[in-house]
Amino acid sequence: MKDLASRGDSRSQRPSSEAFREFISSGWDETVPDAERREAADLTPDRRDALVRRLPATRFVLPAGVLKVRSNDTDYPFRPDTAFAYYSGLGTDEEPDSVLVIEPSAQDAQRAEATYFFRPRAGFDTSEFYADARYGEMWVGRRPTVDEASQRLGIEVRHIDELRDHLAKDVGAQLSLSVMPAVDASVEAMVQEIRSQNGLPGGDEAAAEQAALKEAASEQRLVKDEYEIRQMRRAVDATLKGFEDVVRNLPRAVGHPRGERVIEGVFAATARADGNGVGYDTIAAAGDHACTLHWTRNNGVVRAEEMVLIDAGVEIDSLYTADITRTLPVSGTFSPAQRKIYDAVLEASDAAFAVARPGLRFRDLHTAAMEVLARRLEEWGLLPGTAEESLAEDGQWHRRWMPHGTSHHLGLDVHDCAQARREMYLDAELEPGMVFTIEPGLYFKENDLLVPEELRGNGVRIEDDVLVTADGVENLSAAAPRRAEDVERWMIELQR
Repeated sequence: MKDLASRGDSRSQRPSSEAFREFISSGWDETVPDAERREAADLTPDRRDALVRRLPATRFVLPAGVLKVRSNDTDYPFRPDTAFAYYSGLGTDEEPDSVLVIEPSAQDAQRAEATYFFRPRAGFDTSEFYADARYGEMWVGRRPTVDEASQRLGIEVRHIDELRDHLAKDVGAQLSLSVMPAVDASVEAMVQEIRSQNGLPGGDEAAAEQAALKEAASEQRLVKDEYEIRQMRRAVDATLKGFEDVVRNLPRAVGHPRGERVIEGVFAATARADGNGVGYDTIAAAGDHACTLHWTRNNGVVRAEEMVLIDAGVEIDSLYTADITRTLPVSGTFSPAQRKIYDAVLEASDAAFAVARPGLRFRDLHTAAMEVLARRLEEWGLLPGTAEESLAEDGQWHRRWMPHGTSHHLGLDVHDCAQARREMYLDAELEPGMVFTIEPGLYFKENDLLVPEELRGNGVRIEDDVLVTADGVENLSAAAPRRAEDVERWMIELQR
């Protein structure tokens, strides 16, 4: 029986004659274009220095990740690991199977040295050039050379085949060795083997070192540098353009058997044209679907009398993403019941904006928004007690209709810095340079018998992306209208 791994050869129609090999390797322009230094290359040295200061005497192994099969020999689009992107400065789909190694400098342990290992471009005289469907230039496009990669990143670059020898050097006697877990299984296994061969512990101690690396990489991103803030502004601008395109095409979604998919597709087209793609699966939730917090199936109809909740973000080429939500009346005008819910959510959002400033605890943003929603729900007769009783820890009745948090950090990941310690996240004070969302909501499911019938089947969320400044916050997404009357006017103008 033929080996399963080689069965793909049975359908190959690639030529293999010596005459073909000689002919295809000749007659190519071998001029190497100039490699432009990446903008992030000026910032990554400081990031790497901070890492080796926090976790001294350690060589860090940060894989980009691997291609993952979607269907037979078709892969999912590649997106490198976030920590790899942050410390290397690479983005888009760069570079599967590559590895960044960071370690303290031999001359100064407070400074970092970085080496990038990857599979460089193969020559025209190799079979990889024309026959390798994963790396070959004829199949996936031109790959950089070692020198080009070094010029772009501003660090030493080597062939991936040299990785093992580099990782093993001085390990045990002088350095520990830690790998970012759950990114590349083969690299993780290599690190574990080298640790064992050099007397470093495995098991819980190795896992603790990996957890410390994940924690450090998350917490370092809590405050954005100037480059990151510029990237966030670009991501927000691209996302706002996507929302405008959605509003223009909203009439096309009405009546389509899967109108939510029309909305999703319009936004995806803008995200792909103006960025790397969407930063997360778009939520295009019409009617009662808006009450499912992460509705991404998007297979429902869009009716004129309903609202549609759109939660979407463009990830730009540097991999920074926005995260914005607007809830729109499909007809262009809110009904009285829809307006009632919408205005309550806007009031809660405004309350969080009003208190947001350096020195405030991150968790206090949520508190401010919840105080508003609890009062409104009490006024509407929906709570079994008072708003004050509901806001107490042993109450929380209002959370039936607002079960998620009001804010999360934003950056390279849509829920950025997720491995940070509680005292560095929820319990931390806001600092200039932090970027996060403010996103209260109310969700009244159509089968919720505790809610008046006119409110059922309506979900509203308003989400903005916020930058902490020296004396307050800046709403980066303010160009997307928030007040109900402004939303209605905006839709009219875009649909003319």
